[in-house]
Amino acid sequence: MWRLWGRGCKLNRTEKEQVIQDLKNDFSRAKAVVFTDYRGMSVAELSDLRKLLREGNFQYKIVKNTLARIASEGTSLSIAKDSFKGPVGIAISYDDPILALKKVLEFSKKNDKLKVNVGLVEGSLCEAKDLKAVAELPSRQVLLSMMAGVFQAPLSKFASLLQASVGRFAYAVEALKTKKS
Repeated sequence: MWRLWGRGCKLNRTEKEQVIQDLKNDFSRAKAVVFTDYRGMSVAELSDLRKLLREGNFQYKIVKNTLARIASEGTSLSIAKDSFKGPVGIAISYDDPILALKKVLEFSKKNDKLKVNVGLVEGSLCEAKDLKAVAELPSRQVLLSMMAGVFQAPLSKFASLLQASVGRFAYAVEALKTKKS
């Protein structure tokens, strides 16, 4: 883990290389990355955001734009390298991209100082309005269960239809047998 730096703090070459390598690893593992503008937020507010995101295996990092731009080269985040302008905070999700978006947008509703700029969701660059639309989707598990229900419904109807046809045929045979005897 690398140290945090403030305004005017200088990193030596080996520290910069370590930060770039750490970021490259984070960017290559990320399922979703959300770029935010955190201007005006206090340290306590940023800590609250980090705590909220840490609950779901997400991270929130504030990095130097030049280092982040270099680290993004060769990863799926390279298409968003123009987003590293001004003070940028990066929320990174390694597991569930939808949940990460929901958490960041939930926090931005409570704290209007946090502005969501753009994001990268599973390799696709999205604007803020698109991120809000994606965040309104149900979670992956809910979508999978809905899809399983859709597939199961026709099969169960078909099975009951077959069962009803077999039952009717059995009744018809029984009625024919009774009529003949």
